[in-house]
Amino acid sequence: MFEGPFDESIIKRAQEKDLVQITIRDLRKWGLDDRRTVDDRPYGGGPGMILRIDVIDAAIFDLRSKIKDHKSKIILLDAAGEKFTQQKAQELAKFEHLILIAGHYEGVDHRIHEHLVDEVVSIGNYVLTGGELPAMVLVDSIVRLLPGVIKPESLTEESFSSLKIKNCKLKINTEYPQYTRPEEYRGWKVPKILLSGNHKEIKNWRQAGQ
Repeated sequence: MFEGPFDESIIKRAQEKDLVQITIRDLRKWGLDDRRTVDDRPYGGGPGMILRIDVIDAAIFDLRSKIKDHKSKIILLDAAGEKFTQQKAQELAKFEHLILIAGHYEGVDHRIHEHLVDEVVSIGNYVLTGGELPAMVLVDSIVRLLPGVIKPESLTEESFSSLKIKNCKLKINTEYPQYTRPEEYRGWKVPKILLSGNHKEIKNWRQAGQ
């Protein structure tokens, strides 16, 4: 599932330049018995299977033991978590090492929420078949913020790049409308101000439209 998104475009180039190292770990490496079991039936009954805390704990311990100073930010992807935002992506981009746990099946043992992870994150108010896609979303949004991955000027003018507090409410500055050739298509015209060559007026127009 991860090969396509991580082997193309910006994410691929970032890895080739050694700006980021992305490693996919199969949880079954730490699974139990001959079948490498990672889940079990929920206590109290109910549908589906639950990822075991002992398996997740063994995986975290093993991965952390290979990291300098054993310092990692551990994040569980779960629909019940905190809503993921651009502000959170900027915060996570400052860490040297992240461990993302993709939930699966009916969920994970809740003691993982309580004792093993630093944060629980959700990418939206909907349910997916697993945490793999949310993990890809986090990686993509975080990697592009790392120094050298994208030109700084591209980051400063894009959607959600500026977060301001005003009257105790969060204000999100979205990117201004963009146009390119042809100047007119099917009667739909590019705003005249953008063709004027007056950079000051263009800047004012863009700021007013955000």
